[in-house]
Parts: sequence; C-alpha cells; structure tokens
Amino acid sequence: MQKSSKIYVAGHRGLVGSAIVKNLTCKGYANLVYRTHSELDLTNQQAVAEFFESEKPEYVILAAAKVGGIVANNTYRADFIYENLQIQNNVIHQSYVNKVKKLLFLGSTCIYPKNAPQPLKEEYLLTSELEYTNEPYAIAKIAGIKMCESYNLQYGTNFISVMPTNLYGLGDNFDLQTSHVLPALIRKIHLAKLLNEKRYEEVIQDLHVKNLEEAKSYLAKFGVSENSVEIWGSGKPRREFLYSEDMADACVFLLENRDFKDSYNATCKEIKNTHINIGTGIDISIKELAELIQNIVGFKGSLMFNTDKPDGTMVKLTDSGKLHSLGWKHKVELEDGIRTMYEWYLTKGENK
Repeated sequence: MQKSSKIYVAGHRGLVGSAIVKNLTCKGYANLVYRTHSELDLTNQQAVAEFFESEKPEYVILAAAKVGGIVANNTYRADFIYENLQIQNNVIHQSYVNKVKKLLFLGSTCIYPKNAPQPLKEEYLLTSELEYTNEPYAIAKIAGIKMCESYNLQYGTNFISVMPTNLYGLGDNFDLQTSHVLPALIRKIHLAKLLNEKRYEEVIQDLHVKNLEEAKSYLAKFGVSENSVEIWGSGKPRREFLYSEDMADACVFLLENRDFKDSYNATCKEIKNTHINIGTGIDISIKELAELIQNIVGFKGSLMFNTDKPDGTMVKLTDSGKLHSLGWKHKVELEDGIRTMYEWYLTKGENK
C-alpha cells in the first residue's frame, strides 16, 4: 500500500475499526474513507454497490459486524447470522466487482470447533461441531473466510482473512446486556464498588436513571449489589485476550506484508485454511480475570459464580505461530491493558 492509497474501513466506529483507523493514521495513511451506519447500511445491497461505484476504494478493511457477548449471541441468533452474512456478502462481492487491490476480512476465533485441540490452529477449522451459544455468528464468519478464498481462487482477487482472539480496549461496549465478558466485568465491578462506598450519585449518573431505587433494581438483574457481583458460570473456563490496538497493528502489518498467494503452497490440490490467527498465546481463567479486575478497580466485596449459567467452551487459546513466524508479536500485556481501559472508562466511557 502507498500512503496515498484510498482505504475504506468498514465499521470505523467500532472497537476494531477505530483502532485500525488510529493505527493507519499514525503510520501516515491519509486517504481513509468511511461511513456511519446512518450514511451507509451495509446490509443494503444496492446502497453498498452505489458506494463502491462512487468511491472506488483501492483497499478495504471489513471490520463491520454485529457482535456481542454470550447472552446476545444466544438470544439474537437470527440477527447475528442474517446481518453478518448480508454485510460480508455485499462488501466482499463489491470489492471484486470494483477491482479492489486487497481486502482484509476480520472474523473471530469462535469459528473453531467447541472441542478442538488446544491451542487452536488454523487447520482445525470445520473439523467438528461448533459451540452452540455462538453458532450463528461463527457460521457467518466461516462463510466470510470461504467467500474470500473462493473469490480468490475463481476470480484472482487478493482477499485475506484474520481471526483475532477475544478483544478489549478503548471504545469497547460496556452495555451490561450485550457486552463481552471483560468490559462487562469492569463495569459491574466498578458499579458494585460505587454502591459499596455509597457513591450513589455516581451510580445514578453512570446508569442514566432517575434515582437510587431504580439503579439498584436494574443492577440486581445482573447480579450487582454493594456486597457482591454475580458472574455467569463456574469461573473455570480459560480465555485469551488481545488489546485492540495490538490487533490493529497486526492487521496493518498483514496488509502491508501478506498477500493471498503467500498463504498456501502452489502444489496443493485443496487450498483452504488460508486465514491467520491473531492472539497472544496466553490465557487466563474467568475467575482469575474477575479477581484481577476486582484488584484494579478496588472493590472490597465478593465475587459469586453462578454455576446454573453456561460456561461455554472451557478452553479457547489461539495458536498464533503463523503470524509470529512473519515477525509480529503483541506488545500490551493484559494487566496493563485493563488498567488503561478502566482509566478510559472513568473519564471518557460511553456512559459518562
């Protein structure tokens, strides 16, 4: 890519997209194109076609997606598969039609089978059944990988796919109903701390409610009180977390240094599993994560694990050996990243 290349970042306001825009800008890429959802609905086939015809981007980063935690994934199953398939189909196809030089498709490591060996290697894709709670989202992302590979093989496009592990960072979603586990824990434990310290006005302000009674009633739905915080599951599942700015750096690194033709051996009869994992190679149990956040936030109460709720996959650690062999490795360790994220939430969070 040239510094003047026109680059379209789909989903530029999200956790992933905003970090990628920041990384590109810091590296001197000045010709970035993006649209808000109100300006361009990526599920609308005609609107996407008209946008590509008008703007003619040279490079595309497909970071737009409908995302959420285990509750949202399991509750809004139809929305997750429909909207993600629509977005992918429209953007990938129009990238082909309009001769985009390279497209980067972002998926998730939830594409791998529930009982796949650990750590998760790229070749484990489609070897057994998926985790039920996020199956619709995972199927959509698998379709995106296969769509990129198929267009490359049939039409000679240069579409590459990356599968980041669980992400967190500045600008994350802290909504208690739809957020992922790490930002949800930060907010729940923070609010429990405020209740414990009788800082009631801050609780009311954070939740945008009328009074303390309403705040306590709402928080009780999520197991948050002045003395304890309820956490779904046993706390035993282990997860890997990657700081969003590290993920963005890996994406730009691959855009600059990796093409589809580099992802397979030309003598192979079947070209598949050409995607690349992005992770740290380090995991932590949910219990250990919650205790780490509790320590950073300074909550003096108890953490209660509700074993009547699902754990999901027990272990999910990414093998990022392929990416590491290309010369990239993460820089931000988990404790440092959480501290930075919590400080951001206190000053600039979406609920302030």
